Amino acid sequence: MEPLSNTVVDPMDAAAEEAAAVLKALSNPGRLRLLCALVPGDRTVGELETALGASQSYVSGELLRRRGDGVVCCVRDGRSMRYSLSDPRIRPLLERVYELFCPDI
Repeated sequence: MEPLSNTVVDPMDAAAEEAAAVLKALSNPGRLRLLCALVPGDRTVGELETALGASQSYVSGELLRRRGDGVVCCVRDGRSMRYSLSDPRIRPLLERVYELFCPDI
């Protein structure tokens, strides 16, 4: 049996892990465009396909993975699912990225 450790967990470690997970979700241009498309509000897969010029399978697959990451959530709207950003901290982060990198777009 190993002796009990008196290690104190630094709250900064947990915060850094959480921030790194969010930044990882933003670290791919396709994922970043998808998430930026959700900044103005919720959208369906079809609306995201049109906005991104991407296939239904790509958009659906990415949304499924981002749901798994906890970055997006969805609600049923009749026969469709409407997707939105799930963490309120992500919207201002994406808005700032847009402001810094896309000022003339």
